[in-house]
Formats: sequence, C-alpha cells, structure tokens
Amino acid sequence: MSWWRVGWKTWLTRTLWLALTACALGLAATAYAFATIDVPDIPNATADAQTSIVYYADGTTEMARIAELDRVPVTLAQVPKFVQQEVVAAEDRDFYTNSGVSPTGIARSIWSAVKGGSVQGSGSTITQQYVKNYFLTQDRTLDRKLREWVISVKVDRDLSKDQILEGYLNTIYYGRGAYGIQTAAKAYFNKDVSQLTLAEGAVLASVINAPSLYDPALGAKQATNLSNRVNYVLDGMVTQGWLTQAERAAVTMPAIQPKAPSRVLSGPTGYVVADVRAELKDKLKLSDEDIDRGGLRITTTIVKKAQDAAVASATKNFPKTGDVADVYAGLAAVRPGDGAIIALYGGADYQKRQLSSATVARMQGGSTFKAFALLAALQQGISTKTTFDGNSPLKDPALGTATVRNSGGHSYGTVDLRKATASSINTAFMRLNLAMGPASTLAAAVAAGLPASTPGLEANPTNVLGTASPRVLDMAAAYSTIAAQGRRASPYLIARVTSDATDIDYTATPNVVDAFGKDVAADTIDALQTVTTTGGTAARAAQVGRPVAGKTGTTDDSKSVWFAGFTPQLSAAVGMYKDVNGVPAPLSNIAGIDELTGNSFPLSIWIDFMKGALEGEQKLDFPKRAGIGDDKVRTAAPSSTATSAPTVAPTTPVEPVPTKPVPTEPVPTTPPVVPTKTNGPTKTALPPGFTRGP
Repeated sequence: MSWWRVGWKTWLTRTLWLALTACALGLAATAYAFATIDVPDIPNATADAQTSIVYYADGTTEMARIAELDRVPVTLAQVPKFVQQEVVAAEDRDFYTNSGVSPTGIARSIWSAVKGGSVQGSGSTITQQYVKNYFLTQDRTLDRKLREWVISVKVDRDLSKDQILEGYLNTIYYGRGAYGIQTAAKAYFNKDVSQLTLAEGAVLASVINAPSLYDPALGAKQATNLSNRVNYVLDGMVTQGWLTQAERAAVTMPAIQPKAPSRVLSGPTGYVVADVRAELKDKLKLSDEDIDRGGLRITTTIVKKAQDAAVASATKNFPKTGDVADVYAGLAAVRPGDGAIIALYGGADYQKRQLSSATVARMQGGSTFKAFALLAALQQGISTKTTFDGNSPLKDPALGTATVRNSGGHSYGTVDLRKATASSINTAFMRLNLAMGPASTLAAAVAAGLPASTPGLEANPTNVLGTASPRVLDMAAAYSTIAAQGRRASPYLIARVTSDATDIDYTATPNVVDAFGKDVAADTIDALQTVTTTGGTAARAAQVGRPVAGKTGTTDDSKSVWFAGFTPQLSAAVGMYKDVNGVPAPLSNIAGIDELTGNSFPLSIWIDFMKGALEGEQKLDFPKRAGIGDDKVRTAAPSSTATSAPTVAPTTPVEPVPTKPVPTEPVPTTPPVVPTKTNGPTKTALPPGFTRGP
C-alpha cells in the first residue's frame, strides 16, 4: 500500500512515534554518557605528551624538540578585568550565561561527522577549549568531542566561571611558544600580564583564535588579519557593555616586539629544525599551533653521520683569517634518484642569523651552470669530443659590444668540450651556447631540477656562465639528477610524521621522473669527471678516494664561489658568499688569497664532507661514457675573434642564435639573499670584458 493511501493522520502518528523514539534513544545515550564519562583526576600532561620531537633518519635518535612549552601560571586576580573581558569578547560572548557547551557548535560537529569530515573545534566555548587543552587530546574524532561535551557540562556545574576562566587563560596557546597569558604578555610585549594596556589585551585576545594567522611577525597578511580581529574584539566589548564607544574610538594598535628566536633553534641544528617546520607547513598544511603542541614525532631524512660530517667540515674549513666578516657558507646533500636530503648546513648558529645559507640564501651560480650546457648539447646530439675555439677574448654580434674572457685571460686554442669542462673555459662554452641557443641551457637547468622561478634564470647568452641565482639545495638537487643517470627527484626533508595526540600519519613518497636519457647523463658525468682528475680545476676532489665528478663555480669579482659534485650515491653542493647588509661583496683578502675561487674553501668543505658522509659505504663506479655524436665529429679551425661552428652537425635542429644584442652595461649584482617576493626574474647582462673564473 502506498503511503498516500494511508490516511494523513496515520502517517503523522507514525512520524511522531519515530521522532519520539529517536529522542528517547538520544536521551538514553546522553544519560549513559553522563553516567560513564567522568572528569579526569589529572591533566593530560601537555608539557610532555604534546611536545613535537624531530628525529634523524633512523627514527630513534632525537635531533631536537621543535618547540618550547613555556608556561607560568597566574591567578585570575593578576589579570586585569578588561583583559578578561576582552578574551570573553573574542572567544565566547555567552560565557557567563551558557552551560559550558554550545548547542549550535555541537550540531555543526555532528553534521560534519555525518558527512564524513573531521570534527572541528569551531564554535567551542571557553569551557570546552579549557577541557580539551587541560584534560584531553587535540585529535578531531567524534568520541573525543563527545567526551569534551560531557566533561565541559560537568566542569561548568562544579566550578565557578572565574575558576574556569583562570584555568583557560593559563592553558591556551598564544603562539611564539607561549602557553598561558603571562608568558604571552612577555612574548609579545615584554611585560607582566598585570601591566597590559587595553590595546595590548585586545591583541592577546585576538591571537588566541589562530596564532599563525594573527602574529604580525609572520608577515603583512597576518598584520592585517590582526588589525581586523582586534577591531572585532573591541567592538564586542562595546556590544557587551564593557567599553563605551568613546573609549573604543581612543584605542590604537600597540607596538608589538619582534619575535625572538626560539631557544631550541640554536647552532647548526636550528637551521634544520626551521626547515622541518617550513616543510610541515608547506606539505602537510599544519599551523604553528599544530606543530608546537601537536605531539608530532617527525622522522627526517637527515643521516646523523652525514650531518655530523657537514658541520665538522664546514667548521674546520671555513676561513679563519683575513676579511672574513659577513662571509657565509651553505652545504646541502641529496640522495640521487630519491631526493632525500641527508645533510644540511645553513650556518654556524641560528640564534645569530636566521637565514639559512643552504635553503634560503641565493647566489649566482657561476660556472656550475656549464653542466647544464653539456646536458643540452648532448640532447642535441653534440658530442663532448666536439671542438670549439677556446681562445680569449670572444666577441660576437649576438653579444653586442660585450667581450667574454677566460679566467686570467688565458687562451687555449681549439678544445673539445671535455677539455673545456676540465679547465672551465668560458669562451668555448659561450660559443657552444650561442650555437645551440641559450634557451636549450635554460631548459636543461630546469629539467635537472632548478626551479623555473630562479632569479636571473633566462634564455640569454650569459646563462651558461651562471648569471642566475639558485639556492645551494637547488644546485645539489640538480646535480643529483645527473648522478642518478637522468632521474630527477624532488628534494624532501621529512620522511614520516605521526602523533598520538592527533590523527596525523604521514609518510613521504619520493617524486621521481625521467629528465634525461641515460646516455646523456653518462657523457655528462664523464665530462664532469675531467674536472676532478689531474689537470682539472678541482683535481683535489680525488682525495675523496672514490669516483667523483663535479664542477667549480666562481662569479665575477668572486662574489660567490661554488663546488657542486657527486658520487653515484650522493650529491652535494657547497656555496660561499659575502653579504654586507644585504649587498654582495667580493670574497677578497681572505686567508692570504686575493680572490677566492670555487676550488678553494668550497672544495675543501666538500671533500671532507664526502669523506665523512660516505665512510664505510660501498665504492661504486659511474656508467661508462656512451659517446653520443662521436661518429659525427670533424675537425674545424679555431677563430680568435668570432664564434667557431661546432665540429659536429647536431642530429636535431638547434635554436637560432638571438639577434638582439646583449646590453653592454655591467651585470647587475644579484644579492646572495633574494627576497621572497620579487617583481620578476633578476635581469643580467654581459659586461665588457666579462670574465668568469673556474
């Protein structure tokens, strides 16, 4: 029988019975919950259980505690009345009249769970937040939320509102590692809570909602968010009758002190922990509060043996005499074919300088970019036995009136690309770049792993001489692609994240793609091996005692110097630069050396690091040279003033040489540290008498 054939009275009766039955079941469940869920006798030991810990790659050796749990309890009497009211206006305007829970918030949580989502904390009362922080965990399950509701009602029944508010103010997280309003007052205003002004209290009440969204030390967006939130709080004070409109109009935004570096982020380890935090926020989309108090157990890719070697080598080989003020060095090591970052050296002490020379600072790459020209050439079928004019200087119509010279002005005659690589011959590589098109070198650099957004990375003739400014980590990752025989792997620092306090269970999945053919990589490796053997600019690299390949890099005026190299199982880059108040300066008069080159301190750091990191590891051989294009190599006469054609006809079409002359003004100096926000790529040009060192 269809439902419409049953009389409407019968249908209504059945509906009412179903509703009453559901209500009865709900009441029974509620009664059962209240009978079985008690207020815990002890707190949840937040200071221990929720501290996030960073581990080395073995997952057991502790590297650092990622955040401090700073708490100094105070009585409610020590908190100015207007500050108490501001917190209530910000977080729970019905606090003094509700029963400890928000019915609308409960409904939203249940509906979210029914839809299959997580149970959010939106709409929680002050009592609920206090119960969650003091007695429970941070996970977002319906079971935890049910316990929170029941305990909140019981706490509201058993304690006064002042007792609840006092407990809340002493347990809530304010950002900057501050738990409780006393430490928050110190962190934001360097004063005791009793000394807070009306405006300062509004700031602290505002950041409770989400410290990572409202702390102005984190950026302009956060500063704007804070201003809007403070207005909301003060307007709420007026609505509640705690502030007159005239008093409200007189309030202005107070001065907030800069965020102090965390005491746990000290020494070289501080840079690694800062990078871990950045990756947690980027890849796992965690907030600062999630990280600081989420009880995370973070297993990194950092191998302790390798990290110890990085710190020891950078410390030992850093220049000690001469004009060493404002000189910095960074090291990054990546596992080829996987992308795991096994070592990072961003500086000597994070407390003194919060800018990592490995993962944040940028410096022009110099001759390390010649490796990308080799990749591009081999992709076009140009053999590394192809010869070019290596004489100096070089003038070409494509360069306008600019002139390219070799380091020291040396002329080498006709040389093949292997010799040009070993001796870092600028003129030969410039002729190669002009012949095949600088866009090819750019494309190869990006394919290897340099971000396309790298400042100064453009399709101009000078790109082969390293006018772009990558990070040290970018260069280590790009060279690891060559070491992995053409397999590019995105670098990553975090292998695993779990938490008993939340529902986080994350395992990294390497992002690996084929960027170059194995033969292209093999011939590039062969050419880069000439650098590290007798006669090469980095012959000392042979001290590692196993097959190695790499490339030195020195920019004009030695404003940055590099060595990037690898074995089959490890790629590492070292960059050194001088930064005087954000302005690059020449690395001169250091340790008795007029001008540093890549084969000086960077190479020394690299050698000792590789020795330590690879100690006990199997010695592996590189693949044999494939000989791409060897059958097309022919002899050509050199030219001392103009571009020589390559001695091989490429098997694939080459891009035309740009006809637009290169500007003759000096190359704009790219600071070692490039701001996060830029107006576009750094423009670089070839200057008269342009010279890049080895």
